[in-house]
Parts: sequence; structure tokens; C-alpha cells
Amino acid sequence: MANEVNPIKSKRDFNKLKNALKPGRDRLLLQLGTAFGLRISDLLSLKVGDLRGQTSLKITEAKRGKTRVITFSASVIKLVNELSGADDDYVFASRKGAKPISRVQAYRILNEAAERAEIAKKIGNIGTHTLRKTFGYRLYEMNIAVDRIMAILGHSSEKDTLKYIGITADEISDAYESIAI
Repeated sequence: MANEVNPIKSKRDFNKLKNALKPGRDRLLLQLGTAFGLRISDLLSLKVGDLRGQTSLKITEAKRGKTRVITFSASVIKLVNELSGADDDYVFASRKGAKPISRVQAYRILNEAAERAEIAKKIGNIGTHTLRKTFGYRLYEMNIAVDRIMAILGHSSEKDTLKYIGITADEISDAYESIAI
């Protein structure tokens, strides 16, 4: 699949990308996109009042129609409490402000930053879905059970979830090989 995107597995590469993004809206796109694991359409629809002063977000996902509650980490609470603007302003507002940036614009922001950070070639394709995949990969790194990650992402099989977050057969083999008995 030519337009398949990858998670950002290395925390160092993630930080390079974060530092290559303009503080404010563009950097928040990466941070909240990775923290929430939402599809881009749901992420871009967020308004300041949905987040600021809150400790969680209740959202009905556009694609599946399922309601999800996302509890904020301490770092997310700090970020959302620094949001400026009116409650009904979009977090990821376009320059005109009346509507959010488009998916295409979000894609452009991430890709241009990946080029500036000099990580684009290493990671491969980066897109708006990279944020959701990176979220899934971070959960996996924190030893969250694959069946729980599967449920959070709304997948129907563990195999699909592992593929989605970029866990390769080699990584699975390495994990088995690392067990000393």
C-alpha cells in the first residue's frame, strides 16, 4: 500500500519532530494527536472549551459512532490549560479561525516538520494517521495488553492491531529471543 504511514517509534525522532513544529497549534497537533489517538477528523473538530479546564474528553467518534472517554495525563492537562481563545474556537483553527485546518493542511504541517527535523527518510511515510499509530505504539511500549490497545483503537483483531502499530515479525522474534530462562 503506497500511502500507508508509520508510527514514530523512536522518542528521539518524536522530539525532533516536536521541536521542528511551530509552538502553538502545529506542535499541539502532534502532542494531542499522539496523546489522544483519535482519527484526524475527530481531532480537528475539537474546540478549546472541550479541553481547557477539563481532565477528560467525552467524544463520539465520527467514523464508528462510538462514544469514547479519554482521561488526560498530567502533561495533557498542562497543555490544555494553556489554550487561549474562546471556548467555541477550534483548537486547530485555520488562519481565518472560523473553521479548523483541513486534513490536507494537517498532513502538510507534519510532513514539512519531518523534513526540517531530518527524520522523514528514516521513518518513511508520515501522515495524519501517524499520530494515531504512534499513540498505539506508545501504549504497546508501556506494556498495555494488545487486546486492550485493540479495544481502544476499535480494531477487530490483535493481528491487525500489531500490524497497525508497526510491530513486525522481526520485533516479535527479537522479543522471544531476549527471554533468558
